[in-house]
Amino acid sequence: MRVFESLLAGIGEGRWSELADLYAPDTVVEQPMMPPRRLRIEGRDEVRRHFEAAAGSGFTIHPTNVVIHQTSDPELLIAEFDYHLRYAGRTTTSANIQVIRIRDGLIVESRDYHDHLRFAALAGRAGRLADACQRELS
Repeated sequence: MRVFESLLAGIGEGRWSELADLYAPDTVVEQPMMPPRRLRIEGRDEVRRHFEAAAGSGFTIHPTNVVIHQTSDPELLIAEFDYHLRYAGRTTTSANIQVIRIRDGLIVESRDYHDHLRFAALAGRAGRLADACQRELS
């Protein structure tokens, strides 16, 4: 649970360059609901590139309303939380769920369900996102 708390704290404090160190070298992160197509990130180096892109996105992200559900599997946790988002002076809140497996103090796999449409709308890119989704249907 401490690893997940460190992840959220790092996101909230904008410490993007440190976050990949919370993941195992062979980690797998999936975002099944990422539009226009699901995203699969394999390995710590790819996770690092993903967080570097987030650092340059212009968003300020603060996790709130965090609820962590323990499971019968000691490696697995399920977290529900909100992100309070800020972009170019505008704000909104987005819902999130993550299913995370932590082994030996590192995230070995994660399935992340984020409200990507909310991020796109806040940045004024919802139309482009919808167009990209439409092209995926063709």
